[in-house]
Amino acid sequence: MASEAQLALPVFLRDDATFENYLAGDGGAVLLGSLRQQVAAEGEPVIYLHGGSGSGKSHLLQAACHLAGGGALYLPLAELAGYAPQDVLAGAEHMALLCLDDLDAVVGNDAWEMALFNLYNTARETGCRLLLAAAASPRALEVDLADLRSRLAWGVVHHLPASDDERKCLILEFRAALRGLQLPPEVAAYLVKRAPRSLDGLLDCLDKLDRASLAYQRALSIPFVKQTLGF
Repeated sequence: MASEAQLALPVFLRDDATFENYLAGDGGAVLLGSLRQQVAAEGEPVIYLHGGSGSGKSHLLQAACHLAGGGALYLPLAELAGYAPQDVLAGAEHMALLCLDDLDAVVGNDAWEMALFNLYNTARETGCRLLLAAAASPRALEVDLADLRSRLAWGVVHHLPASDDERKCLILEFRAALRGLQLPPEVAAYLVKRAPRSLDGLLDCLDKLDRASLAYQRALSIPFVKQTLGF
């Protein structure tokens, strides 16, 4: 995932973070088409995604890296903010696709802001495509360096709405169907009400239910969920 010039970083892609595993909502087909075109070097050189927790930003960035293969690099900056930016970003401009997650975790830090500004400039020269994600839009992001703020506004910007309970149910049913599981709507609704509220937590519950359903040859019902997850 990194060139020899780059620091060996503890970064991994989730196996299930693919475009096929992403349930597109309103306008989602346009977004996915835009991301696929960028991966194929036929679309926008810079795409910026923003939205709250559970909106799917990290999933989409990792999915783009999976599709791009060895020419892509995913950097979750919330996990890497403690490293020196020059070490994290060394040689990154030579990747075909660079996916920077959690920009809001490093803006406000002078060293990181200057490193990101320089990266923008060198990536433009080398043809490295940038896929960026943050909780806030480029205008709302608390960036001190004016030149970096202007660079962040260069690309196409997509807002990803937060997943409400109804969408969480749909995502659970969608992901269950991909596994060959039938998750009745009432069971999905029960999970959303009783399980951890985060989407990642809900999907972890689905993993446990999938394994238990296979082991015990049981259908997914509310009593089985209670027994398996201890609700």
